[in-house]
Amino acid sequence: MSKILLTGFGPFGGQEINPSGLAAEKLKGKNIGGLEVVVGIIPVVTRKCIADTIKLIEEHHPAAVLNIGQAGGRMEISIEKVAVNIRDYRIPDNEGNQPRNAPVVEDGPDAYFATIPIEKIAGKMVEDAVPASVSYTAGTYCCNEVFYGVSHYIHRNDLKISNGFIHIPFIPQQAAGAKPPRPSLSLDTMVIGLETAIETIAEYLNQ
Repeated sequence: MSKILLTGFGPFGGQEINPSGLAAEKLKGKNIGGLEVVVGIIPVVTRKCIADTIKLIEEHHPAAVLNIGQAGGRMEISIEKVAVNIRDYRIPDNEGNQPRNAPVVEDGPDAYFATIPIEKIAGKMVEDAVPASVSYTAGTYCCNEVFYGVSHYIHRNDLKISNGFIHIPFIPQQAAGAKPPRPSLSLDTMVIGLETAIETIAEYLNQ
């Protein structure tokens, strides 16, 4: 059976949880659209986030890679279109690193585009009553870094792997009592959206 590698991140920035890791774990081992879901939780640490994902790719040989990250403050699930070759961390990572205006890959291309069907994924999520849209900025923190780094690894090695990145908002536990108020989605809604994304990727791979 073909596999899809799903990665989430651990907590960062003073948060006790990260919904990207929680959502990924809920899908571990499932068969969705004929794809076996394998899961890894990667660190919010520059360079290590890419290296750990590459290890998982080399271990599982997936047909697709879908990295997931938290984007606190967003009101819906964001299916990212583009990764840019920049690391410009507004806060330190979990090991105290804070690269500023630095490339992800020296002399790498300016950007890579997702190779999963992002517009179709967003549309299918909305059909399933999951708030979602295509996004054109994955930021300049670990999320963008792993998206770019994985894309570069796949391109450099001429691998037949589709990949992309999805940002998810806070869950209510993170938003409760916050001043000013924070938007959030339930973890169950996020999991439904990710299942829809994987089903859509499976259909795309089978074309």
